[in-house]
Amino acid sequence: MTTDTPRGRLGREVAATFVLALPIVVGQLLTVAMNTIDTVLAGRLGTQVLAAVSQGYQIWVVVLLVVIGVMLAVTPSAAQLDGAGRRDAVGAVFRQALWLALGAGVLLLLAVRQGEPLLRLARVSPEIIPDAVAFLKAISWGAPALALFFACKNTSEGLSLSRPTMYFSLLGVAVLFPVAWVLMYGRLGFPALGAAGAGYAHACALWVQALGFLAYLALRGRYREARLFVRFDGPDPRAILGLLRIGVPMGTALFMEGGLFVATALLVGSLGAVPASAHAIAINFASLTFMVPLGIAMATTVRVGNAVGRRDPQAIADAAKASLVLVLGAQALSAGAMFAFPQAIAGLYSDDAAVVLLAGSLLWFAAVFQFSDGIQALANGALRGLKDTAVPAAITVLAYWGIGFPIGWWLGLHDGWGAAGLWVGLIAGLTVAATLLSLRFIVRVRRFRRDGVPASLAGEAPPPAVP
Repeated sequence: MTTDTPRGRLGREVAATFVLALPIVVGQLLTVAMNTIDTVLAGRLGTQVLAAVSQGYQIWVVVLLVVIGVMLAVTPSAAQLDGAGRRDAVGAVFRQALWLALGAGVLLLLAVRQGEPLLRLARVSPEIIPDAVAFLKAISWGAPALALFFACKNTSEGLSLSRPTMYFSLLGVAVLFPVAWVLMYGRLGFPALGAAGAGYAHACALWVQALGFLAYLALRGRYREARLFVRFDGPDPRAILGLLRIGVPMGTALFMEGGLFVATALLVGSLGAVPASAHAIAINFASLTFMVPLGIAMATTVRVGNAVGRRDPQAIADAAKASLVLVLGAQALSAGAMFAFPQAIAGLYSDDAAVVLLAGSLLWFAAVFQFSDGIQALANGALRGLKDTAVPAAITVLAYWGIGFPIGWWLGLHDGWGAAGLWVGLIAGLTVAATLLSLRFIVRVRRFRRDGVPASLAGEAPPPAVP
């Protein structure tokens, strides 16, 4: 068998995607590990502090998902330019992405500091709110750093250089743990700040990551061809709007999905501290396992974007097939672990027997949606590689808020299923999204096979044009 056969091409693509995705997956796991550190340290301070940090983190996530989504516009832009042999045009995109990141980061900072009304609107238990607000005000100082970090990360990954994602995510964990331990528990002469300490530690780690990544891009020779720092560019409204046209629908899609999870968490919070803590544990572990398909999906964006730049429909299809093989394998492992060891997993987070029992039952629901969650992430990643963002955003609105949320609300609060009913809504929303997004990608690829990849898509350089 030669490598020109379909099986040979698939094998090569699986290997290439795995090599690209592995550092991204590790980086994503380390990013979630930062939240896990906050959750575990908060859990040792009591159920109320754990619930406050988890509820505050939901508000943080709902806003930052928009920023992350907008900054994702950089990845396919860089990947398509790289695939088309125009790597030297990436620097112009990167410099405008930095301006976009600064603006988005400041808006995120201001938005997160207004989280208290949302907590009250969601009827989160009153005893949780003060600590949750303190956490939000503290972590908000890291918002600009978060946006800058993603501008650097997405540029590097778009150039198929994914290892730095892993390096600087590890750096964030290395900074967060000791700083959080000092500030939350009041060590080394510092006052015990509890939930607020978790927020300040997180902000500190984000700034170390962002500044470190910027320095890395400036100093490493393998980025020289991309001309990232060849000159200073002021903000160019045309260029920034070009990125926003791609990124805003991506941010909307992430917001719709993340918003469903956040709304579910806030509604669970209205049921009391024990359900809120149990939900926080189950969703944290599910988020941890989700980083694997999400990292593969990010690599898929790059592989598909490269193929688009080469105007190669077969390579676009091969990239998606290879990623599907990896995603299905990863999700089978995570679902098996959740079905087999739910109580043991929950026991790693808390000593409260009631919390552990409920969290273990919720992990069974998480196991059910592993495959649909992985496939919808992959389909979204593949569509991002095509810069196809508007229709996928509409699909997510329908799936998560037209179907998933109403089902969860009805079963969880109206029919009295509690947290379990809300998780059924998550399963429904993710399943519909996975189905519709996959069909969208299949239709686009079939059109490319028939008509060819449009030259305007393959060769378009996001503004500003390189002089």
